Amino acid sequence: MKIDRHRIADNARLIDALGRLNELSGGVMTLLVTDETGRMVGTLTDGDVRRALLRGVGLDAPVSDAMFRKFRYLLENEVDPAALRRLRSHSFALIPVLDRNGHISRIIDTRVTKTILPVSAILMAGGKGERLRPMTLSTPKPLLKIADKAIIDYNIEALAAVGVTDITVTVNYLAEQLEEHFSKPVADVSVKCVREDRPLGTIGSVALVDIPSTGDTIVMNSDLLTTISFEDLYLHHRAQKADITIAAVPYNVSVPYAILDTDGECVTALEEKPSYSYYANAGIYIFSNELLHTLSADERTDATDLIERAIARKKRVCYFPINGTWIDIGSPADFAHARELMCHLRQTLDS
Repeated sequence: MKIDRHRIADNARLIDALGRLNELSGGVMTLLVTDETGRMVGTLTDGDVRRALLRGVGLDAPVSDAMFRKFRYLLENEVDPAALRRLRSHSFALIPVLDRNGHISRIIDTRVTKTILPVSAILMAGGKGERLRPMTLSTPKPLLKIADKAIIDYNIEALAAVGVTDITVTVNYLAEQLEEHFSKPVADVSVKCVREDRPLGTIGSVALVDIPSTGDTIVMNSDLLTTISFEDLYLHHRAQKADITIAAVPYNVSVPYAILDTDGECVTALEEKPSYSYYANAGIYIFSNELLHTLSADERTDATDLIERAIARKKRVCYFPINGTWIDIGSPADFAHARELMCHLRQTLDS
């Protein structure tokens, strides 16, 4: 967000401030007031101006006569998902981030970027999508369109909305189409593509990506349609001090027969048509970068392999239940269901 659009000097006239506020119509109509040294000293809204006029302050008076001085802000070293969530809960839409001298270093518009998660993201997009043929004979599955938008772009946009801008897509099958697709930014994010020279499993291609030595990375399948809260996922991961957090979806199994409880050769009880509930792997993870750096580009590795190794090493592996939509678009029926869902959602929004 451009700082200068929202910045005004404390000695500017209120009549000029009203003009500036009018230019912000349709966005967050708040001005950030700075003194002659550039230090932030207040905020100004049209409500602040009205209250000042009612007190008898004239339109030629300086902004400093009307500005709100007990404004909320974050320092650069305080920009944290938990802190941003607290400010959002108090309906702060525009959050200034100040440096140690009180100067505005950036502005966070929480209507566009809800939070800023300190993670990278890697989307796996190398598969052939064989169960969706013939649609995937000439188009990679992540680029199939749901409601006029590529499946993968829904996930890029969701990550961008939580401040994730270091995003890499690993590609193989029809790689040139995905590379062309991401030759332009998506959701204002310049997405990087890394090409496998051979299939490396469901997570092995992460070894080809330049990721930080510390911190965490979201790794996910690119062909999912989901409303998962990446913010909640990350905060859960951090609260649990996990090395791996696996996003999970409920999976119910109903047995259409009576199940026998046995002791040796004897039947001790019957359970008629029982149902069992489990959590299934949703193909979305947060991994510590330390674990991801154990992957080798010379070895085919599935995500389950890496998770089992971590469990064997006594690493902390947790799960996070998804509360919302999750569709793994793996079959024509899944694809049709996803299209119907998005069509219904659009109709709901338009009505």
